[in-house]
Amino acid sequence: MQDSKSTSSFWNRIPLWLRAILAGLFISTLGVFLATAMTALIPAPYSLIFVLIFLWLYWKYFSGHWKPVSTQEFRKSNMRTNSLSRQTWIWASLAAIFFIVIEQSGLVFTFRLMEFPAEKFTSEYSFLETVPRWASWLYVISIAIVAAVCEEVGFRGYMQVPLEKKYGPIIGIGIVSIMFVVVHLHQAWSGPILIHIFIVSVLFGVIAYYSRSLIPGIIAHFIVDIFNFSFWWSPIGWQFDKSPIGQTGVDSHFITWTIIFIISIGLFILSITKLKSLNQVSFNNNLV
Repeated sequence: MQDSKSTSSFWNRIPLWLRAILAGLFISTLGVFLATAMTALIPAPYSLIFVLIFLWLYWKYFSGHWKPVSTQEFRKSNMRTNSLSRQTWIWASLAAIFFIVIEQSGLVFTFRLMEFPAEKFTSEYSFLETVPRWASWLYVISIAIVAAVCEEVGFRGYMQVPLEKKYGPIIGIGIVSIMFVVVHLHQAWSGPILIHIFIVSVLFGVIAYYSRSLIPGIIAHFIVDIFNFSFWWSPIGWQFDKSPIGQTGVDSHFITWTIIFIISIGLFILSITKLKSLNQVSFNNNLV
């Protein structure tokens, strides 16, 4: 008992910003490591079943279910377990959809301005081409859902919630996004798109903050990673093969995707504005 109290006292003496970062990194890494180990050790399609069961247990615990009772409220708060109105769900879902379009069209826009480094992007996931197509798609689904759940819980939940409560959403989302970039630096494909990774994390943080839920961001994260793993990081679906406009000139492909990129940004901002308005109405009603 004394050792437990000493450990708790030591933890509480650590600055909140560092505690939030360490907790978020640990929870995200723990989930990704265990689920990835299952995917590697258990053959498809059975691995996906075990991964889904693990993620259900992971979600239940970190969202405040089960013991210890002393940490249940803390876990619920960090998981943003709020009851959302129908309108909030609608606008949060739209924000998630527009985010997906921003992320994908942003990649197209980026690699029409610069050469697409196909070898860097596909080097880590070449194994997907060595297994049957049905198995490669199951691996993609498994990896995508693990990343979506564990990274959103760790980064936009346990890391961002304490930071935004202490320092406000701008600083909170900014710190989380810097850390999100840092943990992706080891991946071969990250170098050319570091700014892209930062902006993606900012948008995830904005969705979580204004929707007051992790679920819209998890859904968007999952769908985005399905596209990334099957279209950008491996050729199992389709691979980008356009040359930069410096070589081809400004063509209809570039113009179309630039328009899509700009419009999706505008619609995302509109959705977040609506969510912000709904939150203010809810806050005012609670005061009455």
